[in-house]
Amino acid sequence: MAAGLLGRKLGMTRLFDESGVQVPVTIIEAGPCHVSQVKTIESDGYNAVQLAFEQIKARSSTMPVIGHDGNAGLDPQRYHREIRVTDQEVTNYELGQKLTVESLEAVKFVDVIGTSKGKGTAGVMKRWGFKGMSASHGTERKHRHPGSVGGRSSNAGTGRPKKGGKKSGRMGNQRSTVRSLEVIATDKDKNLLMVKGAVPGANNGLLLIREAIRLYKSKGKAD
Repeated sequence: MAAGLLGRKLGMTRLFDESGVQVPVTIIEAGPCHVSQVKTIESDGYNAVQLAFEQIKARSSTMPVIGHDGNAGLDPQRYHREIRVTDQEVTNYELGQKLTVESLEAVKFVDVIGTSKGKGTAGVMKRWGFKGMSASHGTERKHRHPGSVGGRSSNAGTGRPKKGGKKSGRMGNQRSTVRSLEVIATDKDKNLLMVKGAVPGANNGLLLIREAIRLYKSKGKAD
């Protein structure tokens, strides 16, 4: 099992299992990735593997990246992501090593990390699911307002509202992780991974796929 794979979301479709039940799946182009750097406690203070994904032309890259990937015997790569590994796992990797979707064939559940779709500035009803104010007689242009927010303040201190309140602002466009997605099928010839359900981001968005760190109780029992 690889520490993880980088890939792209291609879109959603459906598959049918042996009993004829349709399963909604997301198709991910997972890899191939290469190991562009191996970090150890002796050299860097911690163990990690850096993955590189998607070859690009040298003119579209920078000299530091060209030199960095060249040390691993690779052409310039577009994306680089680092994944922590244990003392035992770090010995399984070497510079330039190729990682493909075959490493996930024996994995039943994965975590998928991506960047959620950006939806711009949104109010509290759309962003947080607020109920809104009454639309009865006497409510004047306040139906979608958040209402009072000063009640979260404290007289013991400065009297300011506490940080982290649910207010209007930018919605989406942030790192998001979907846990414990079931692996339905893999296609090693086309580097495709099919997982049950939806994953963060738009089509062609960058994803990081790793073996599920912990399973939900229902899936853990099934496993």
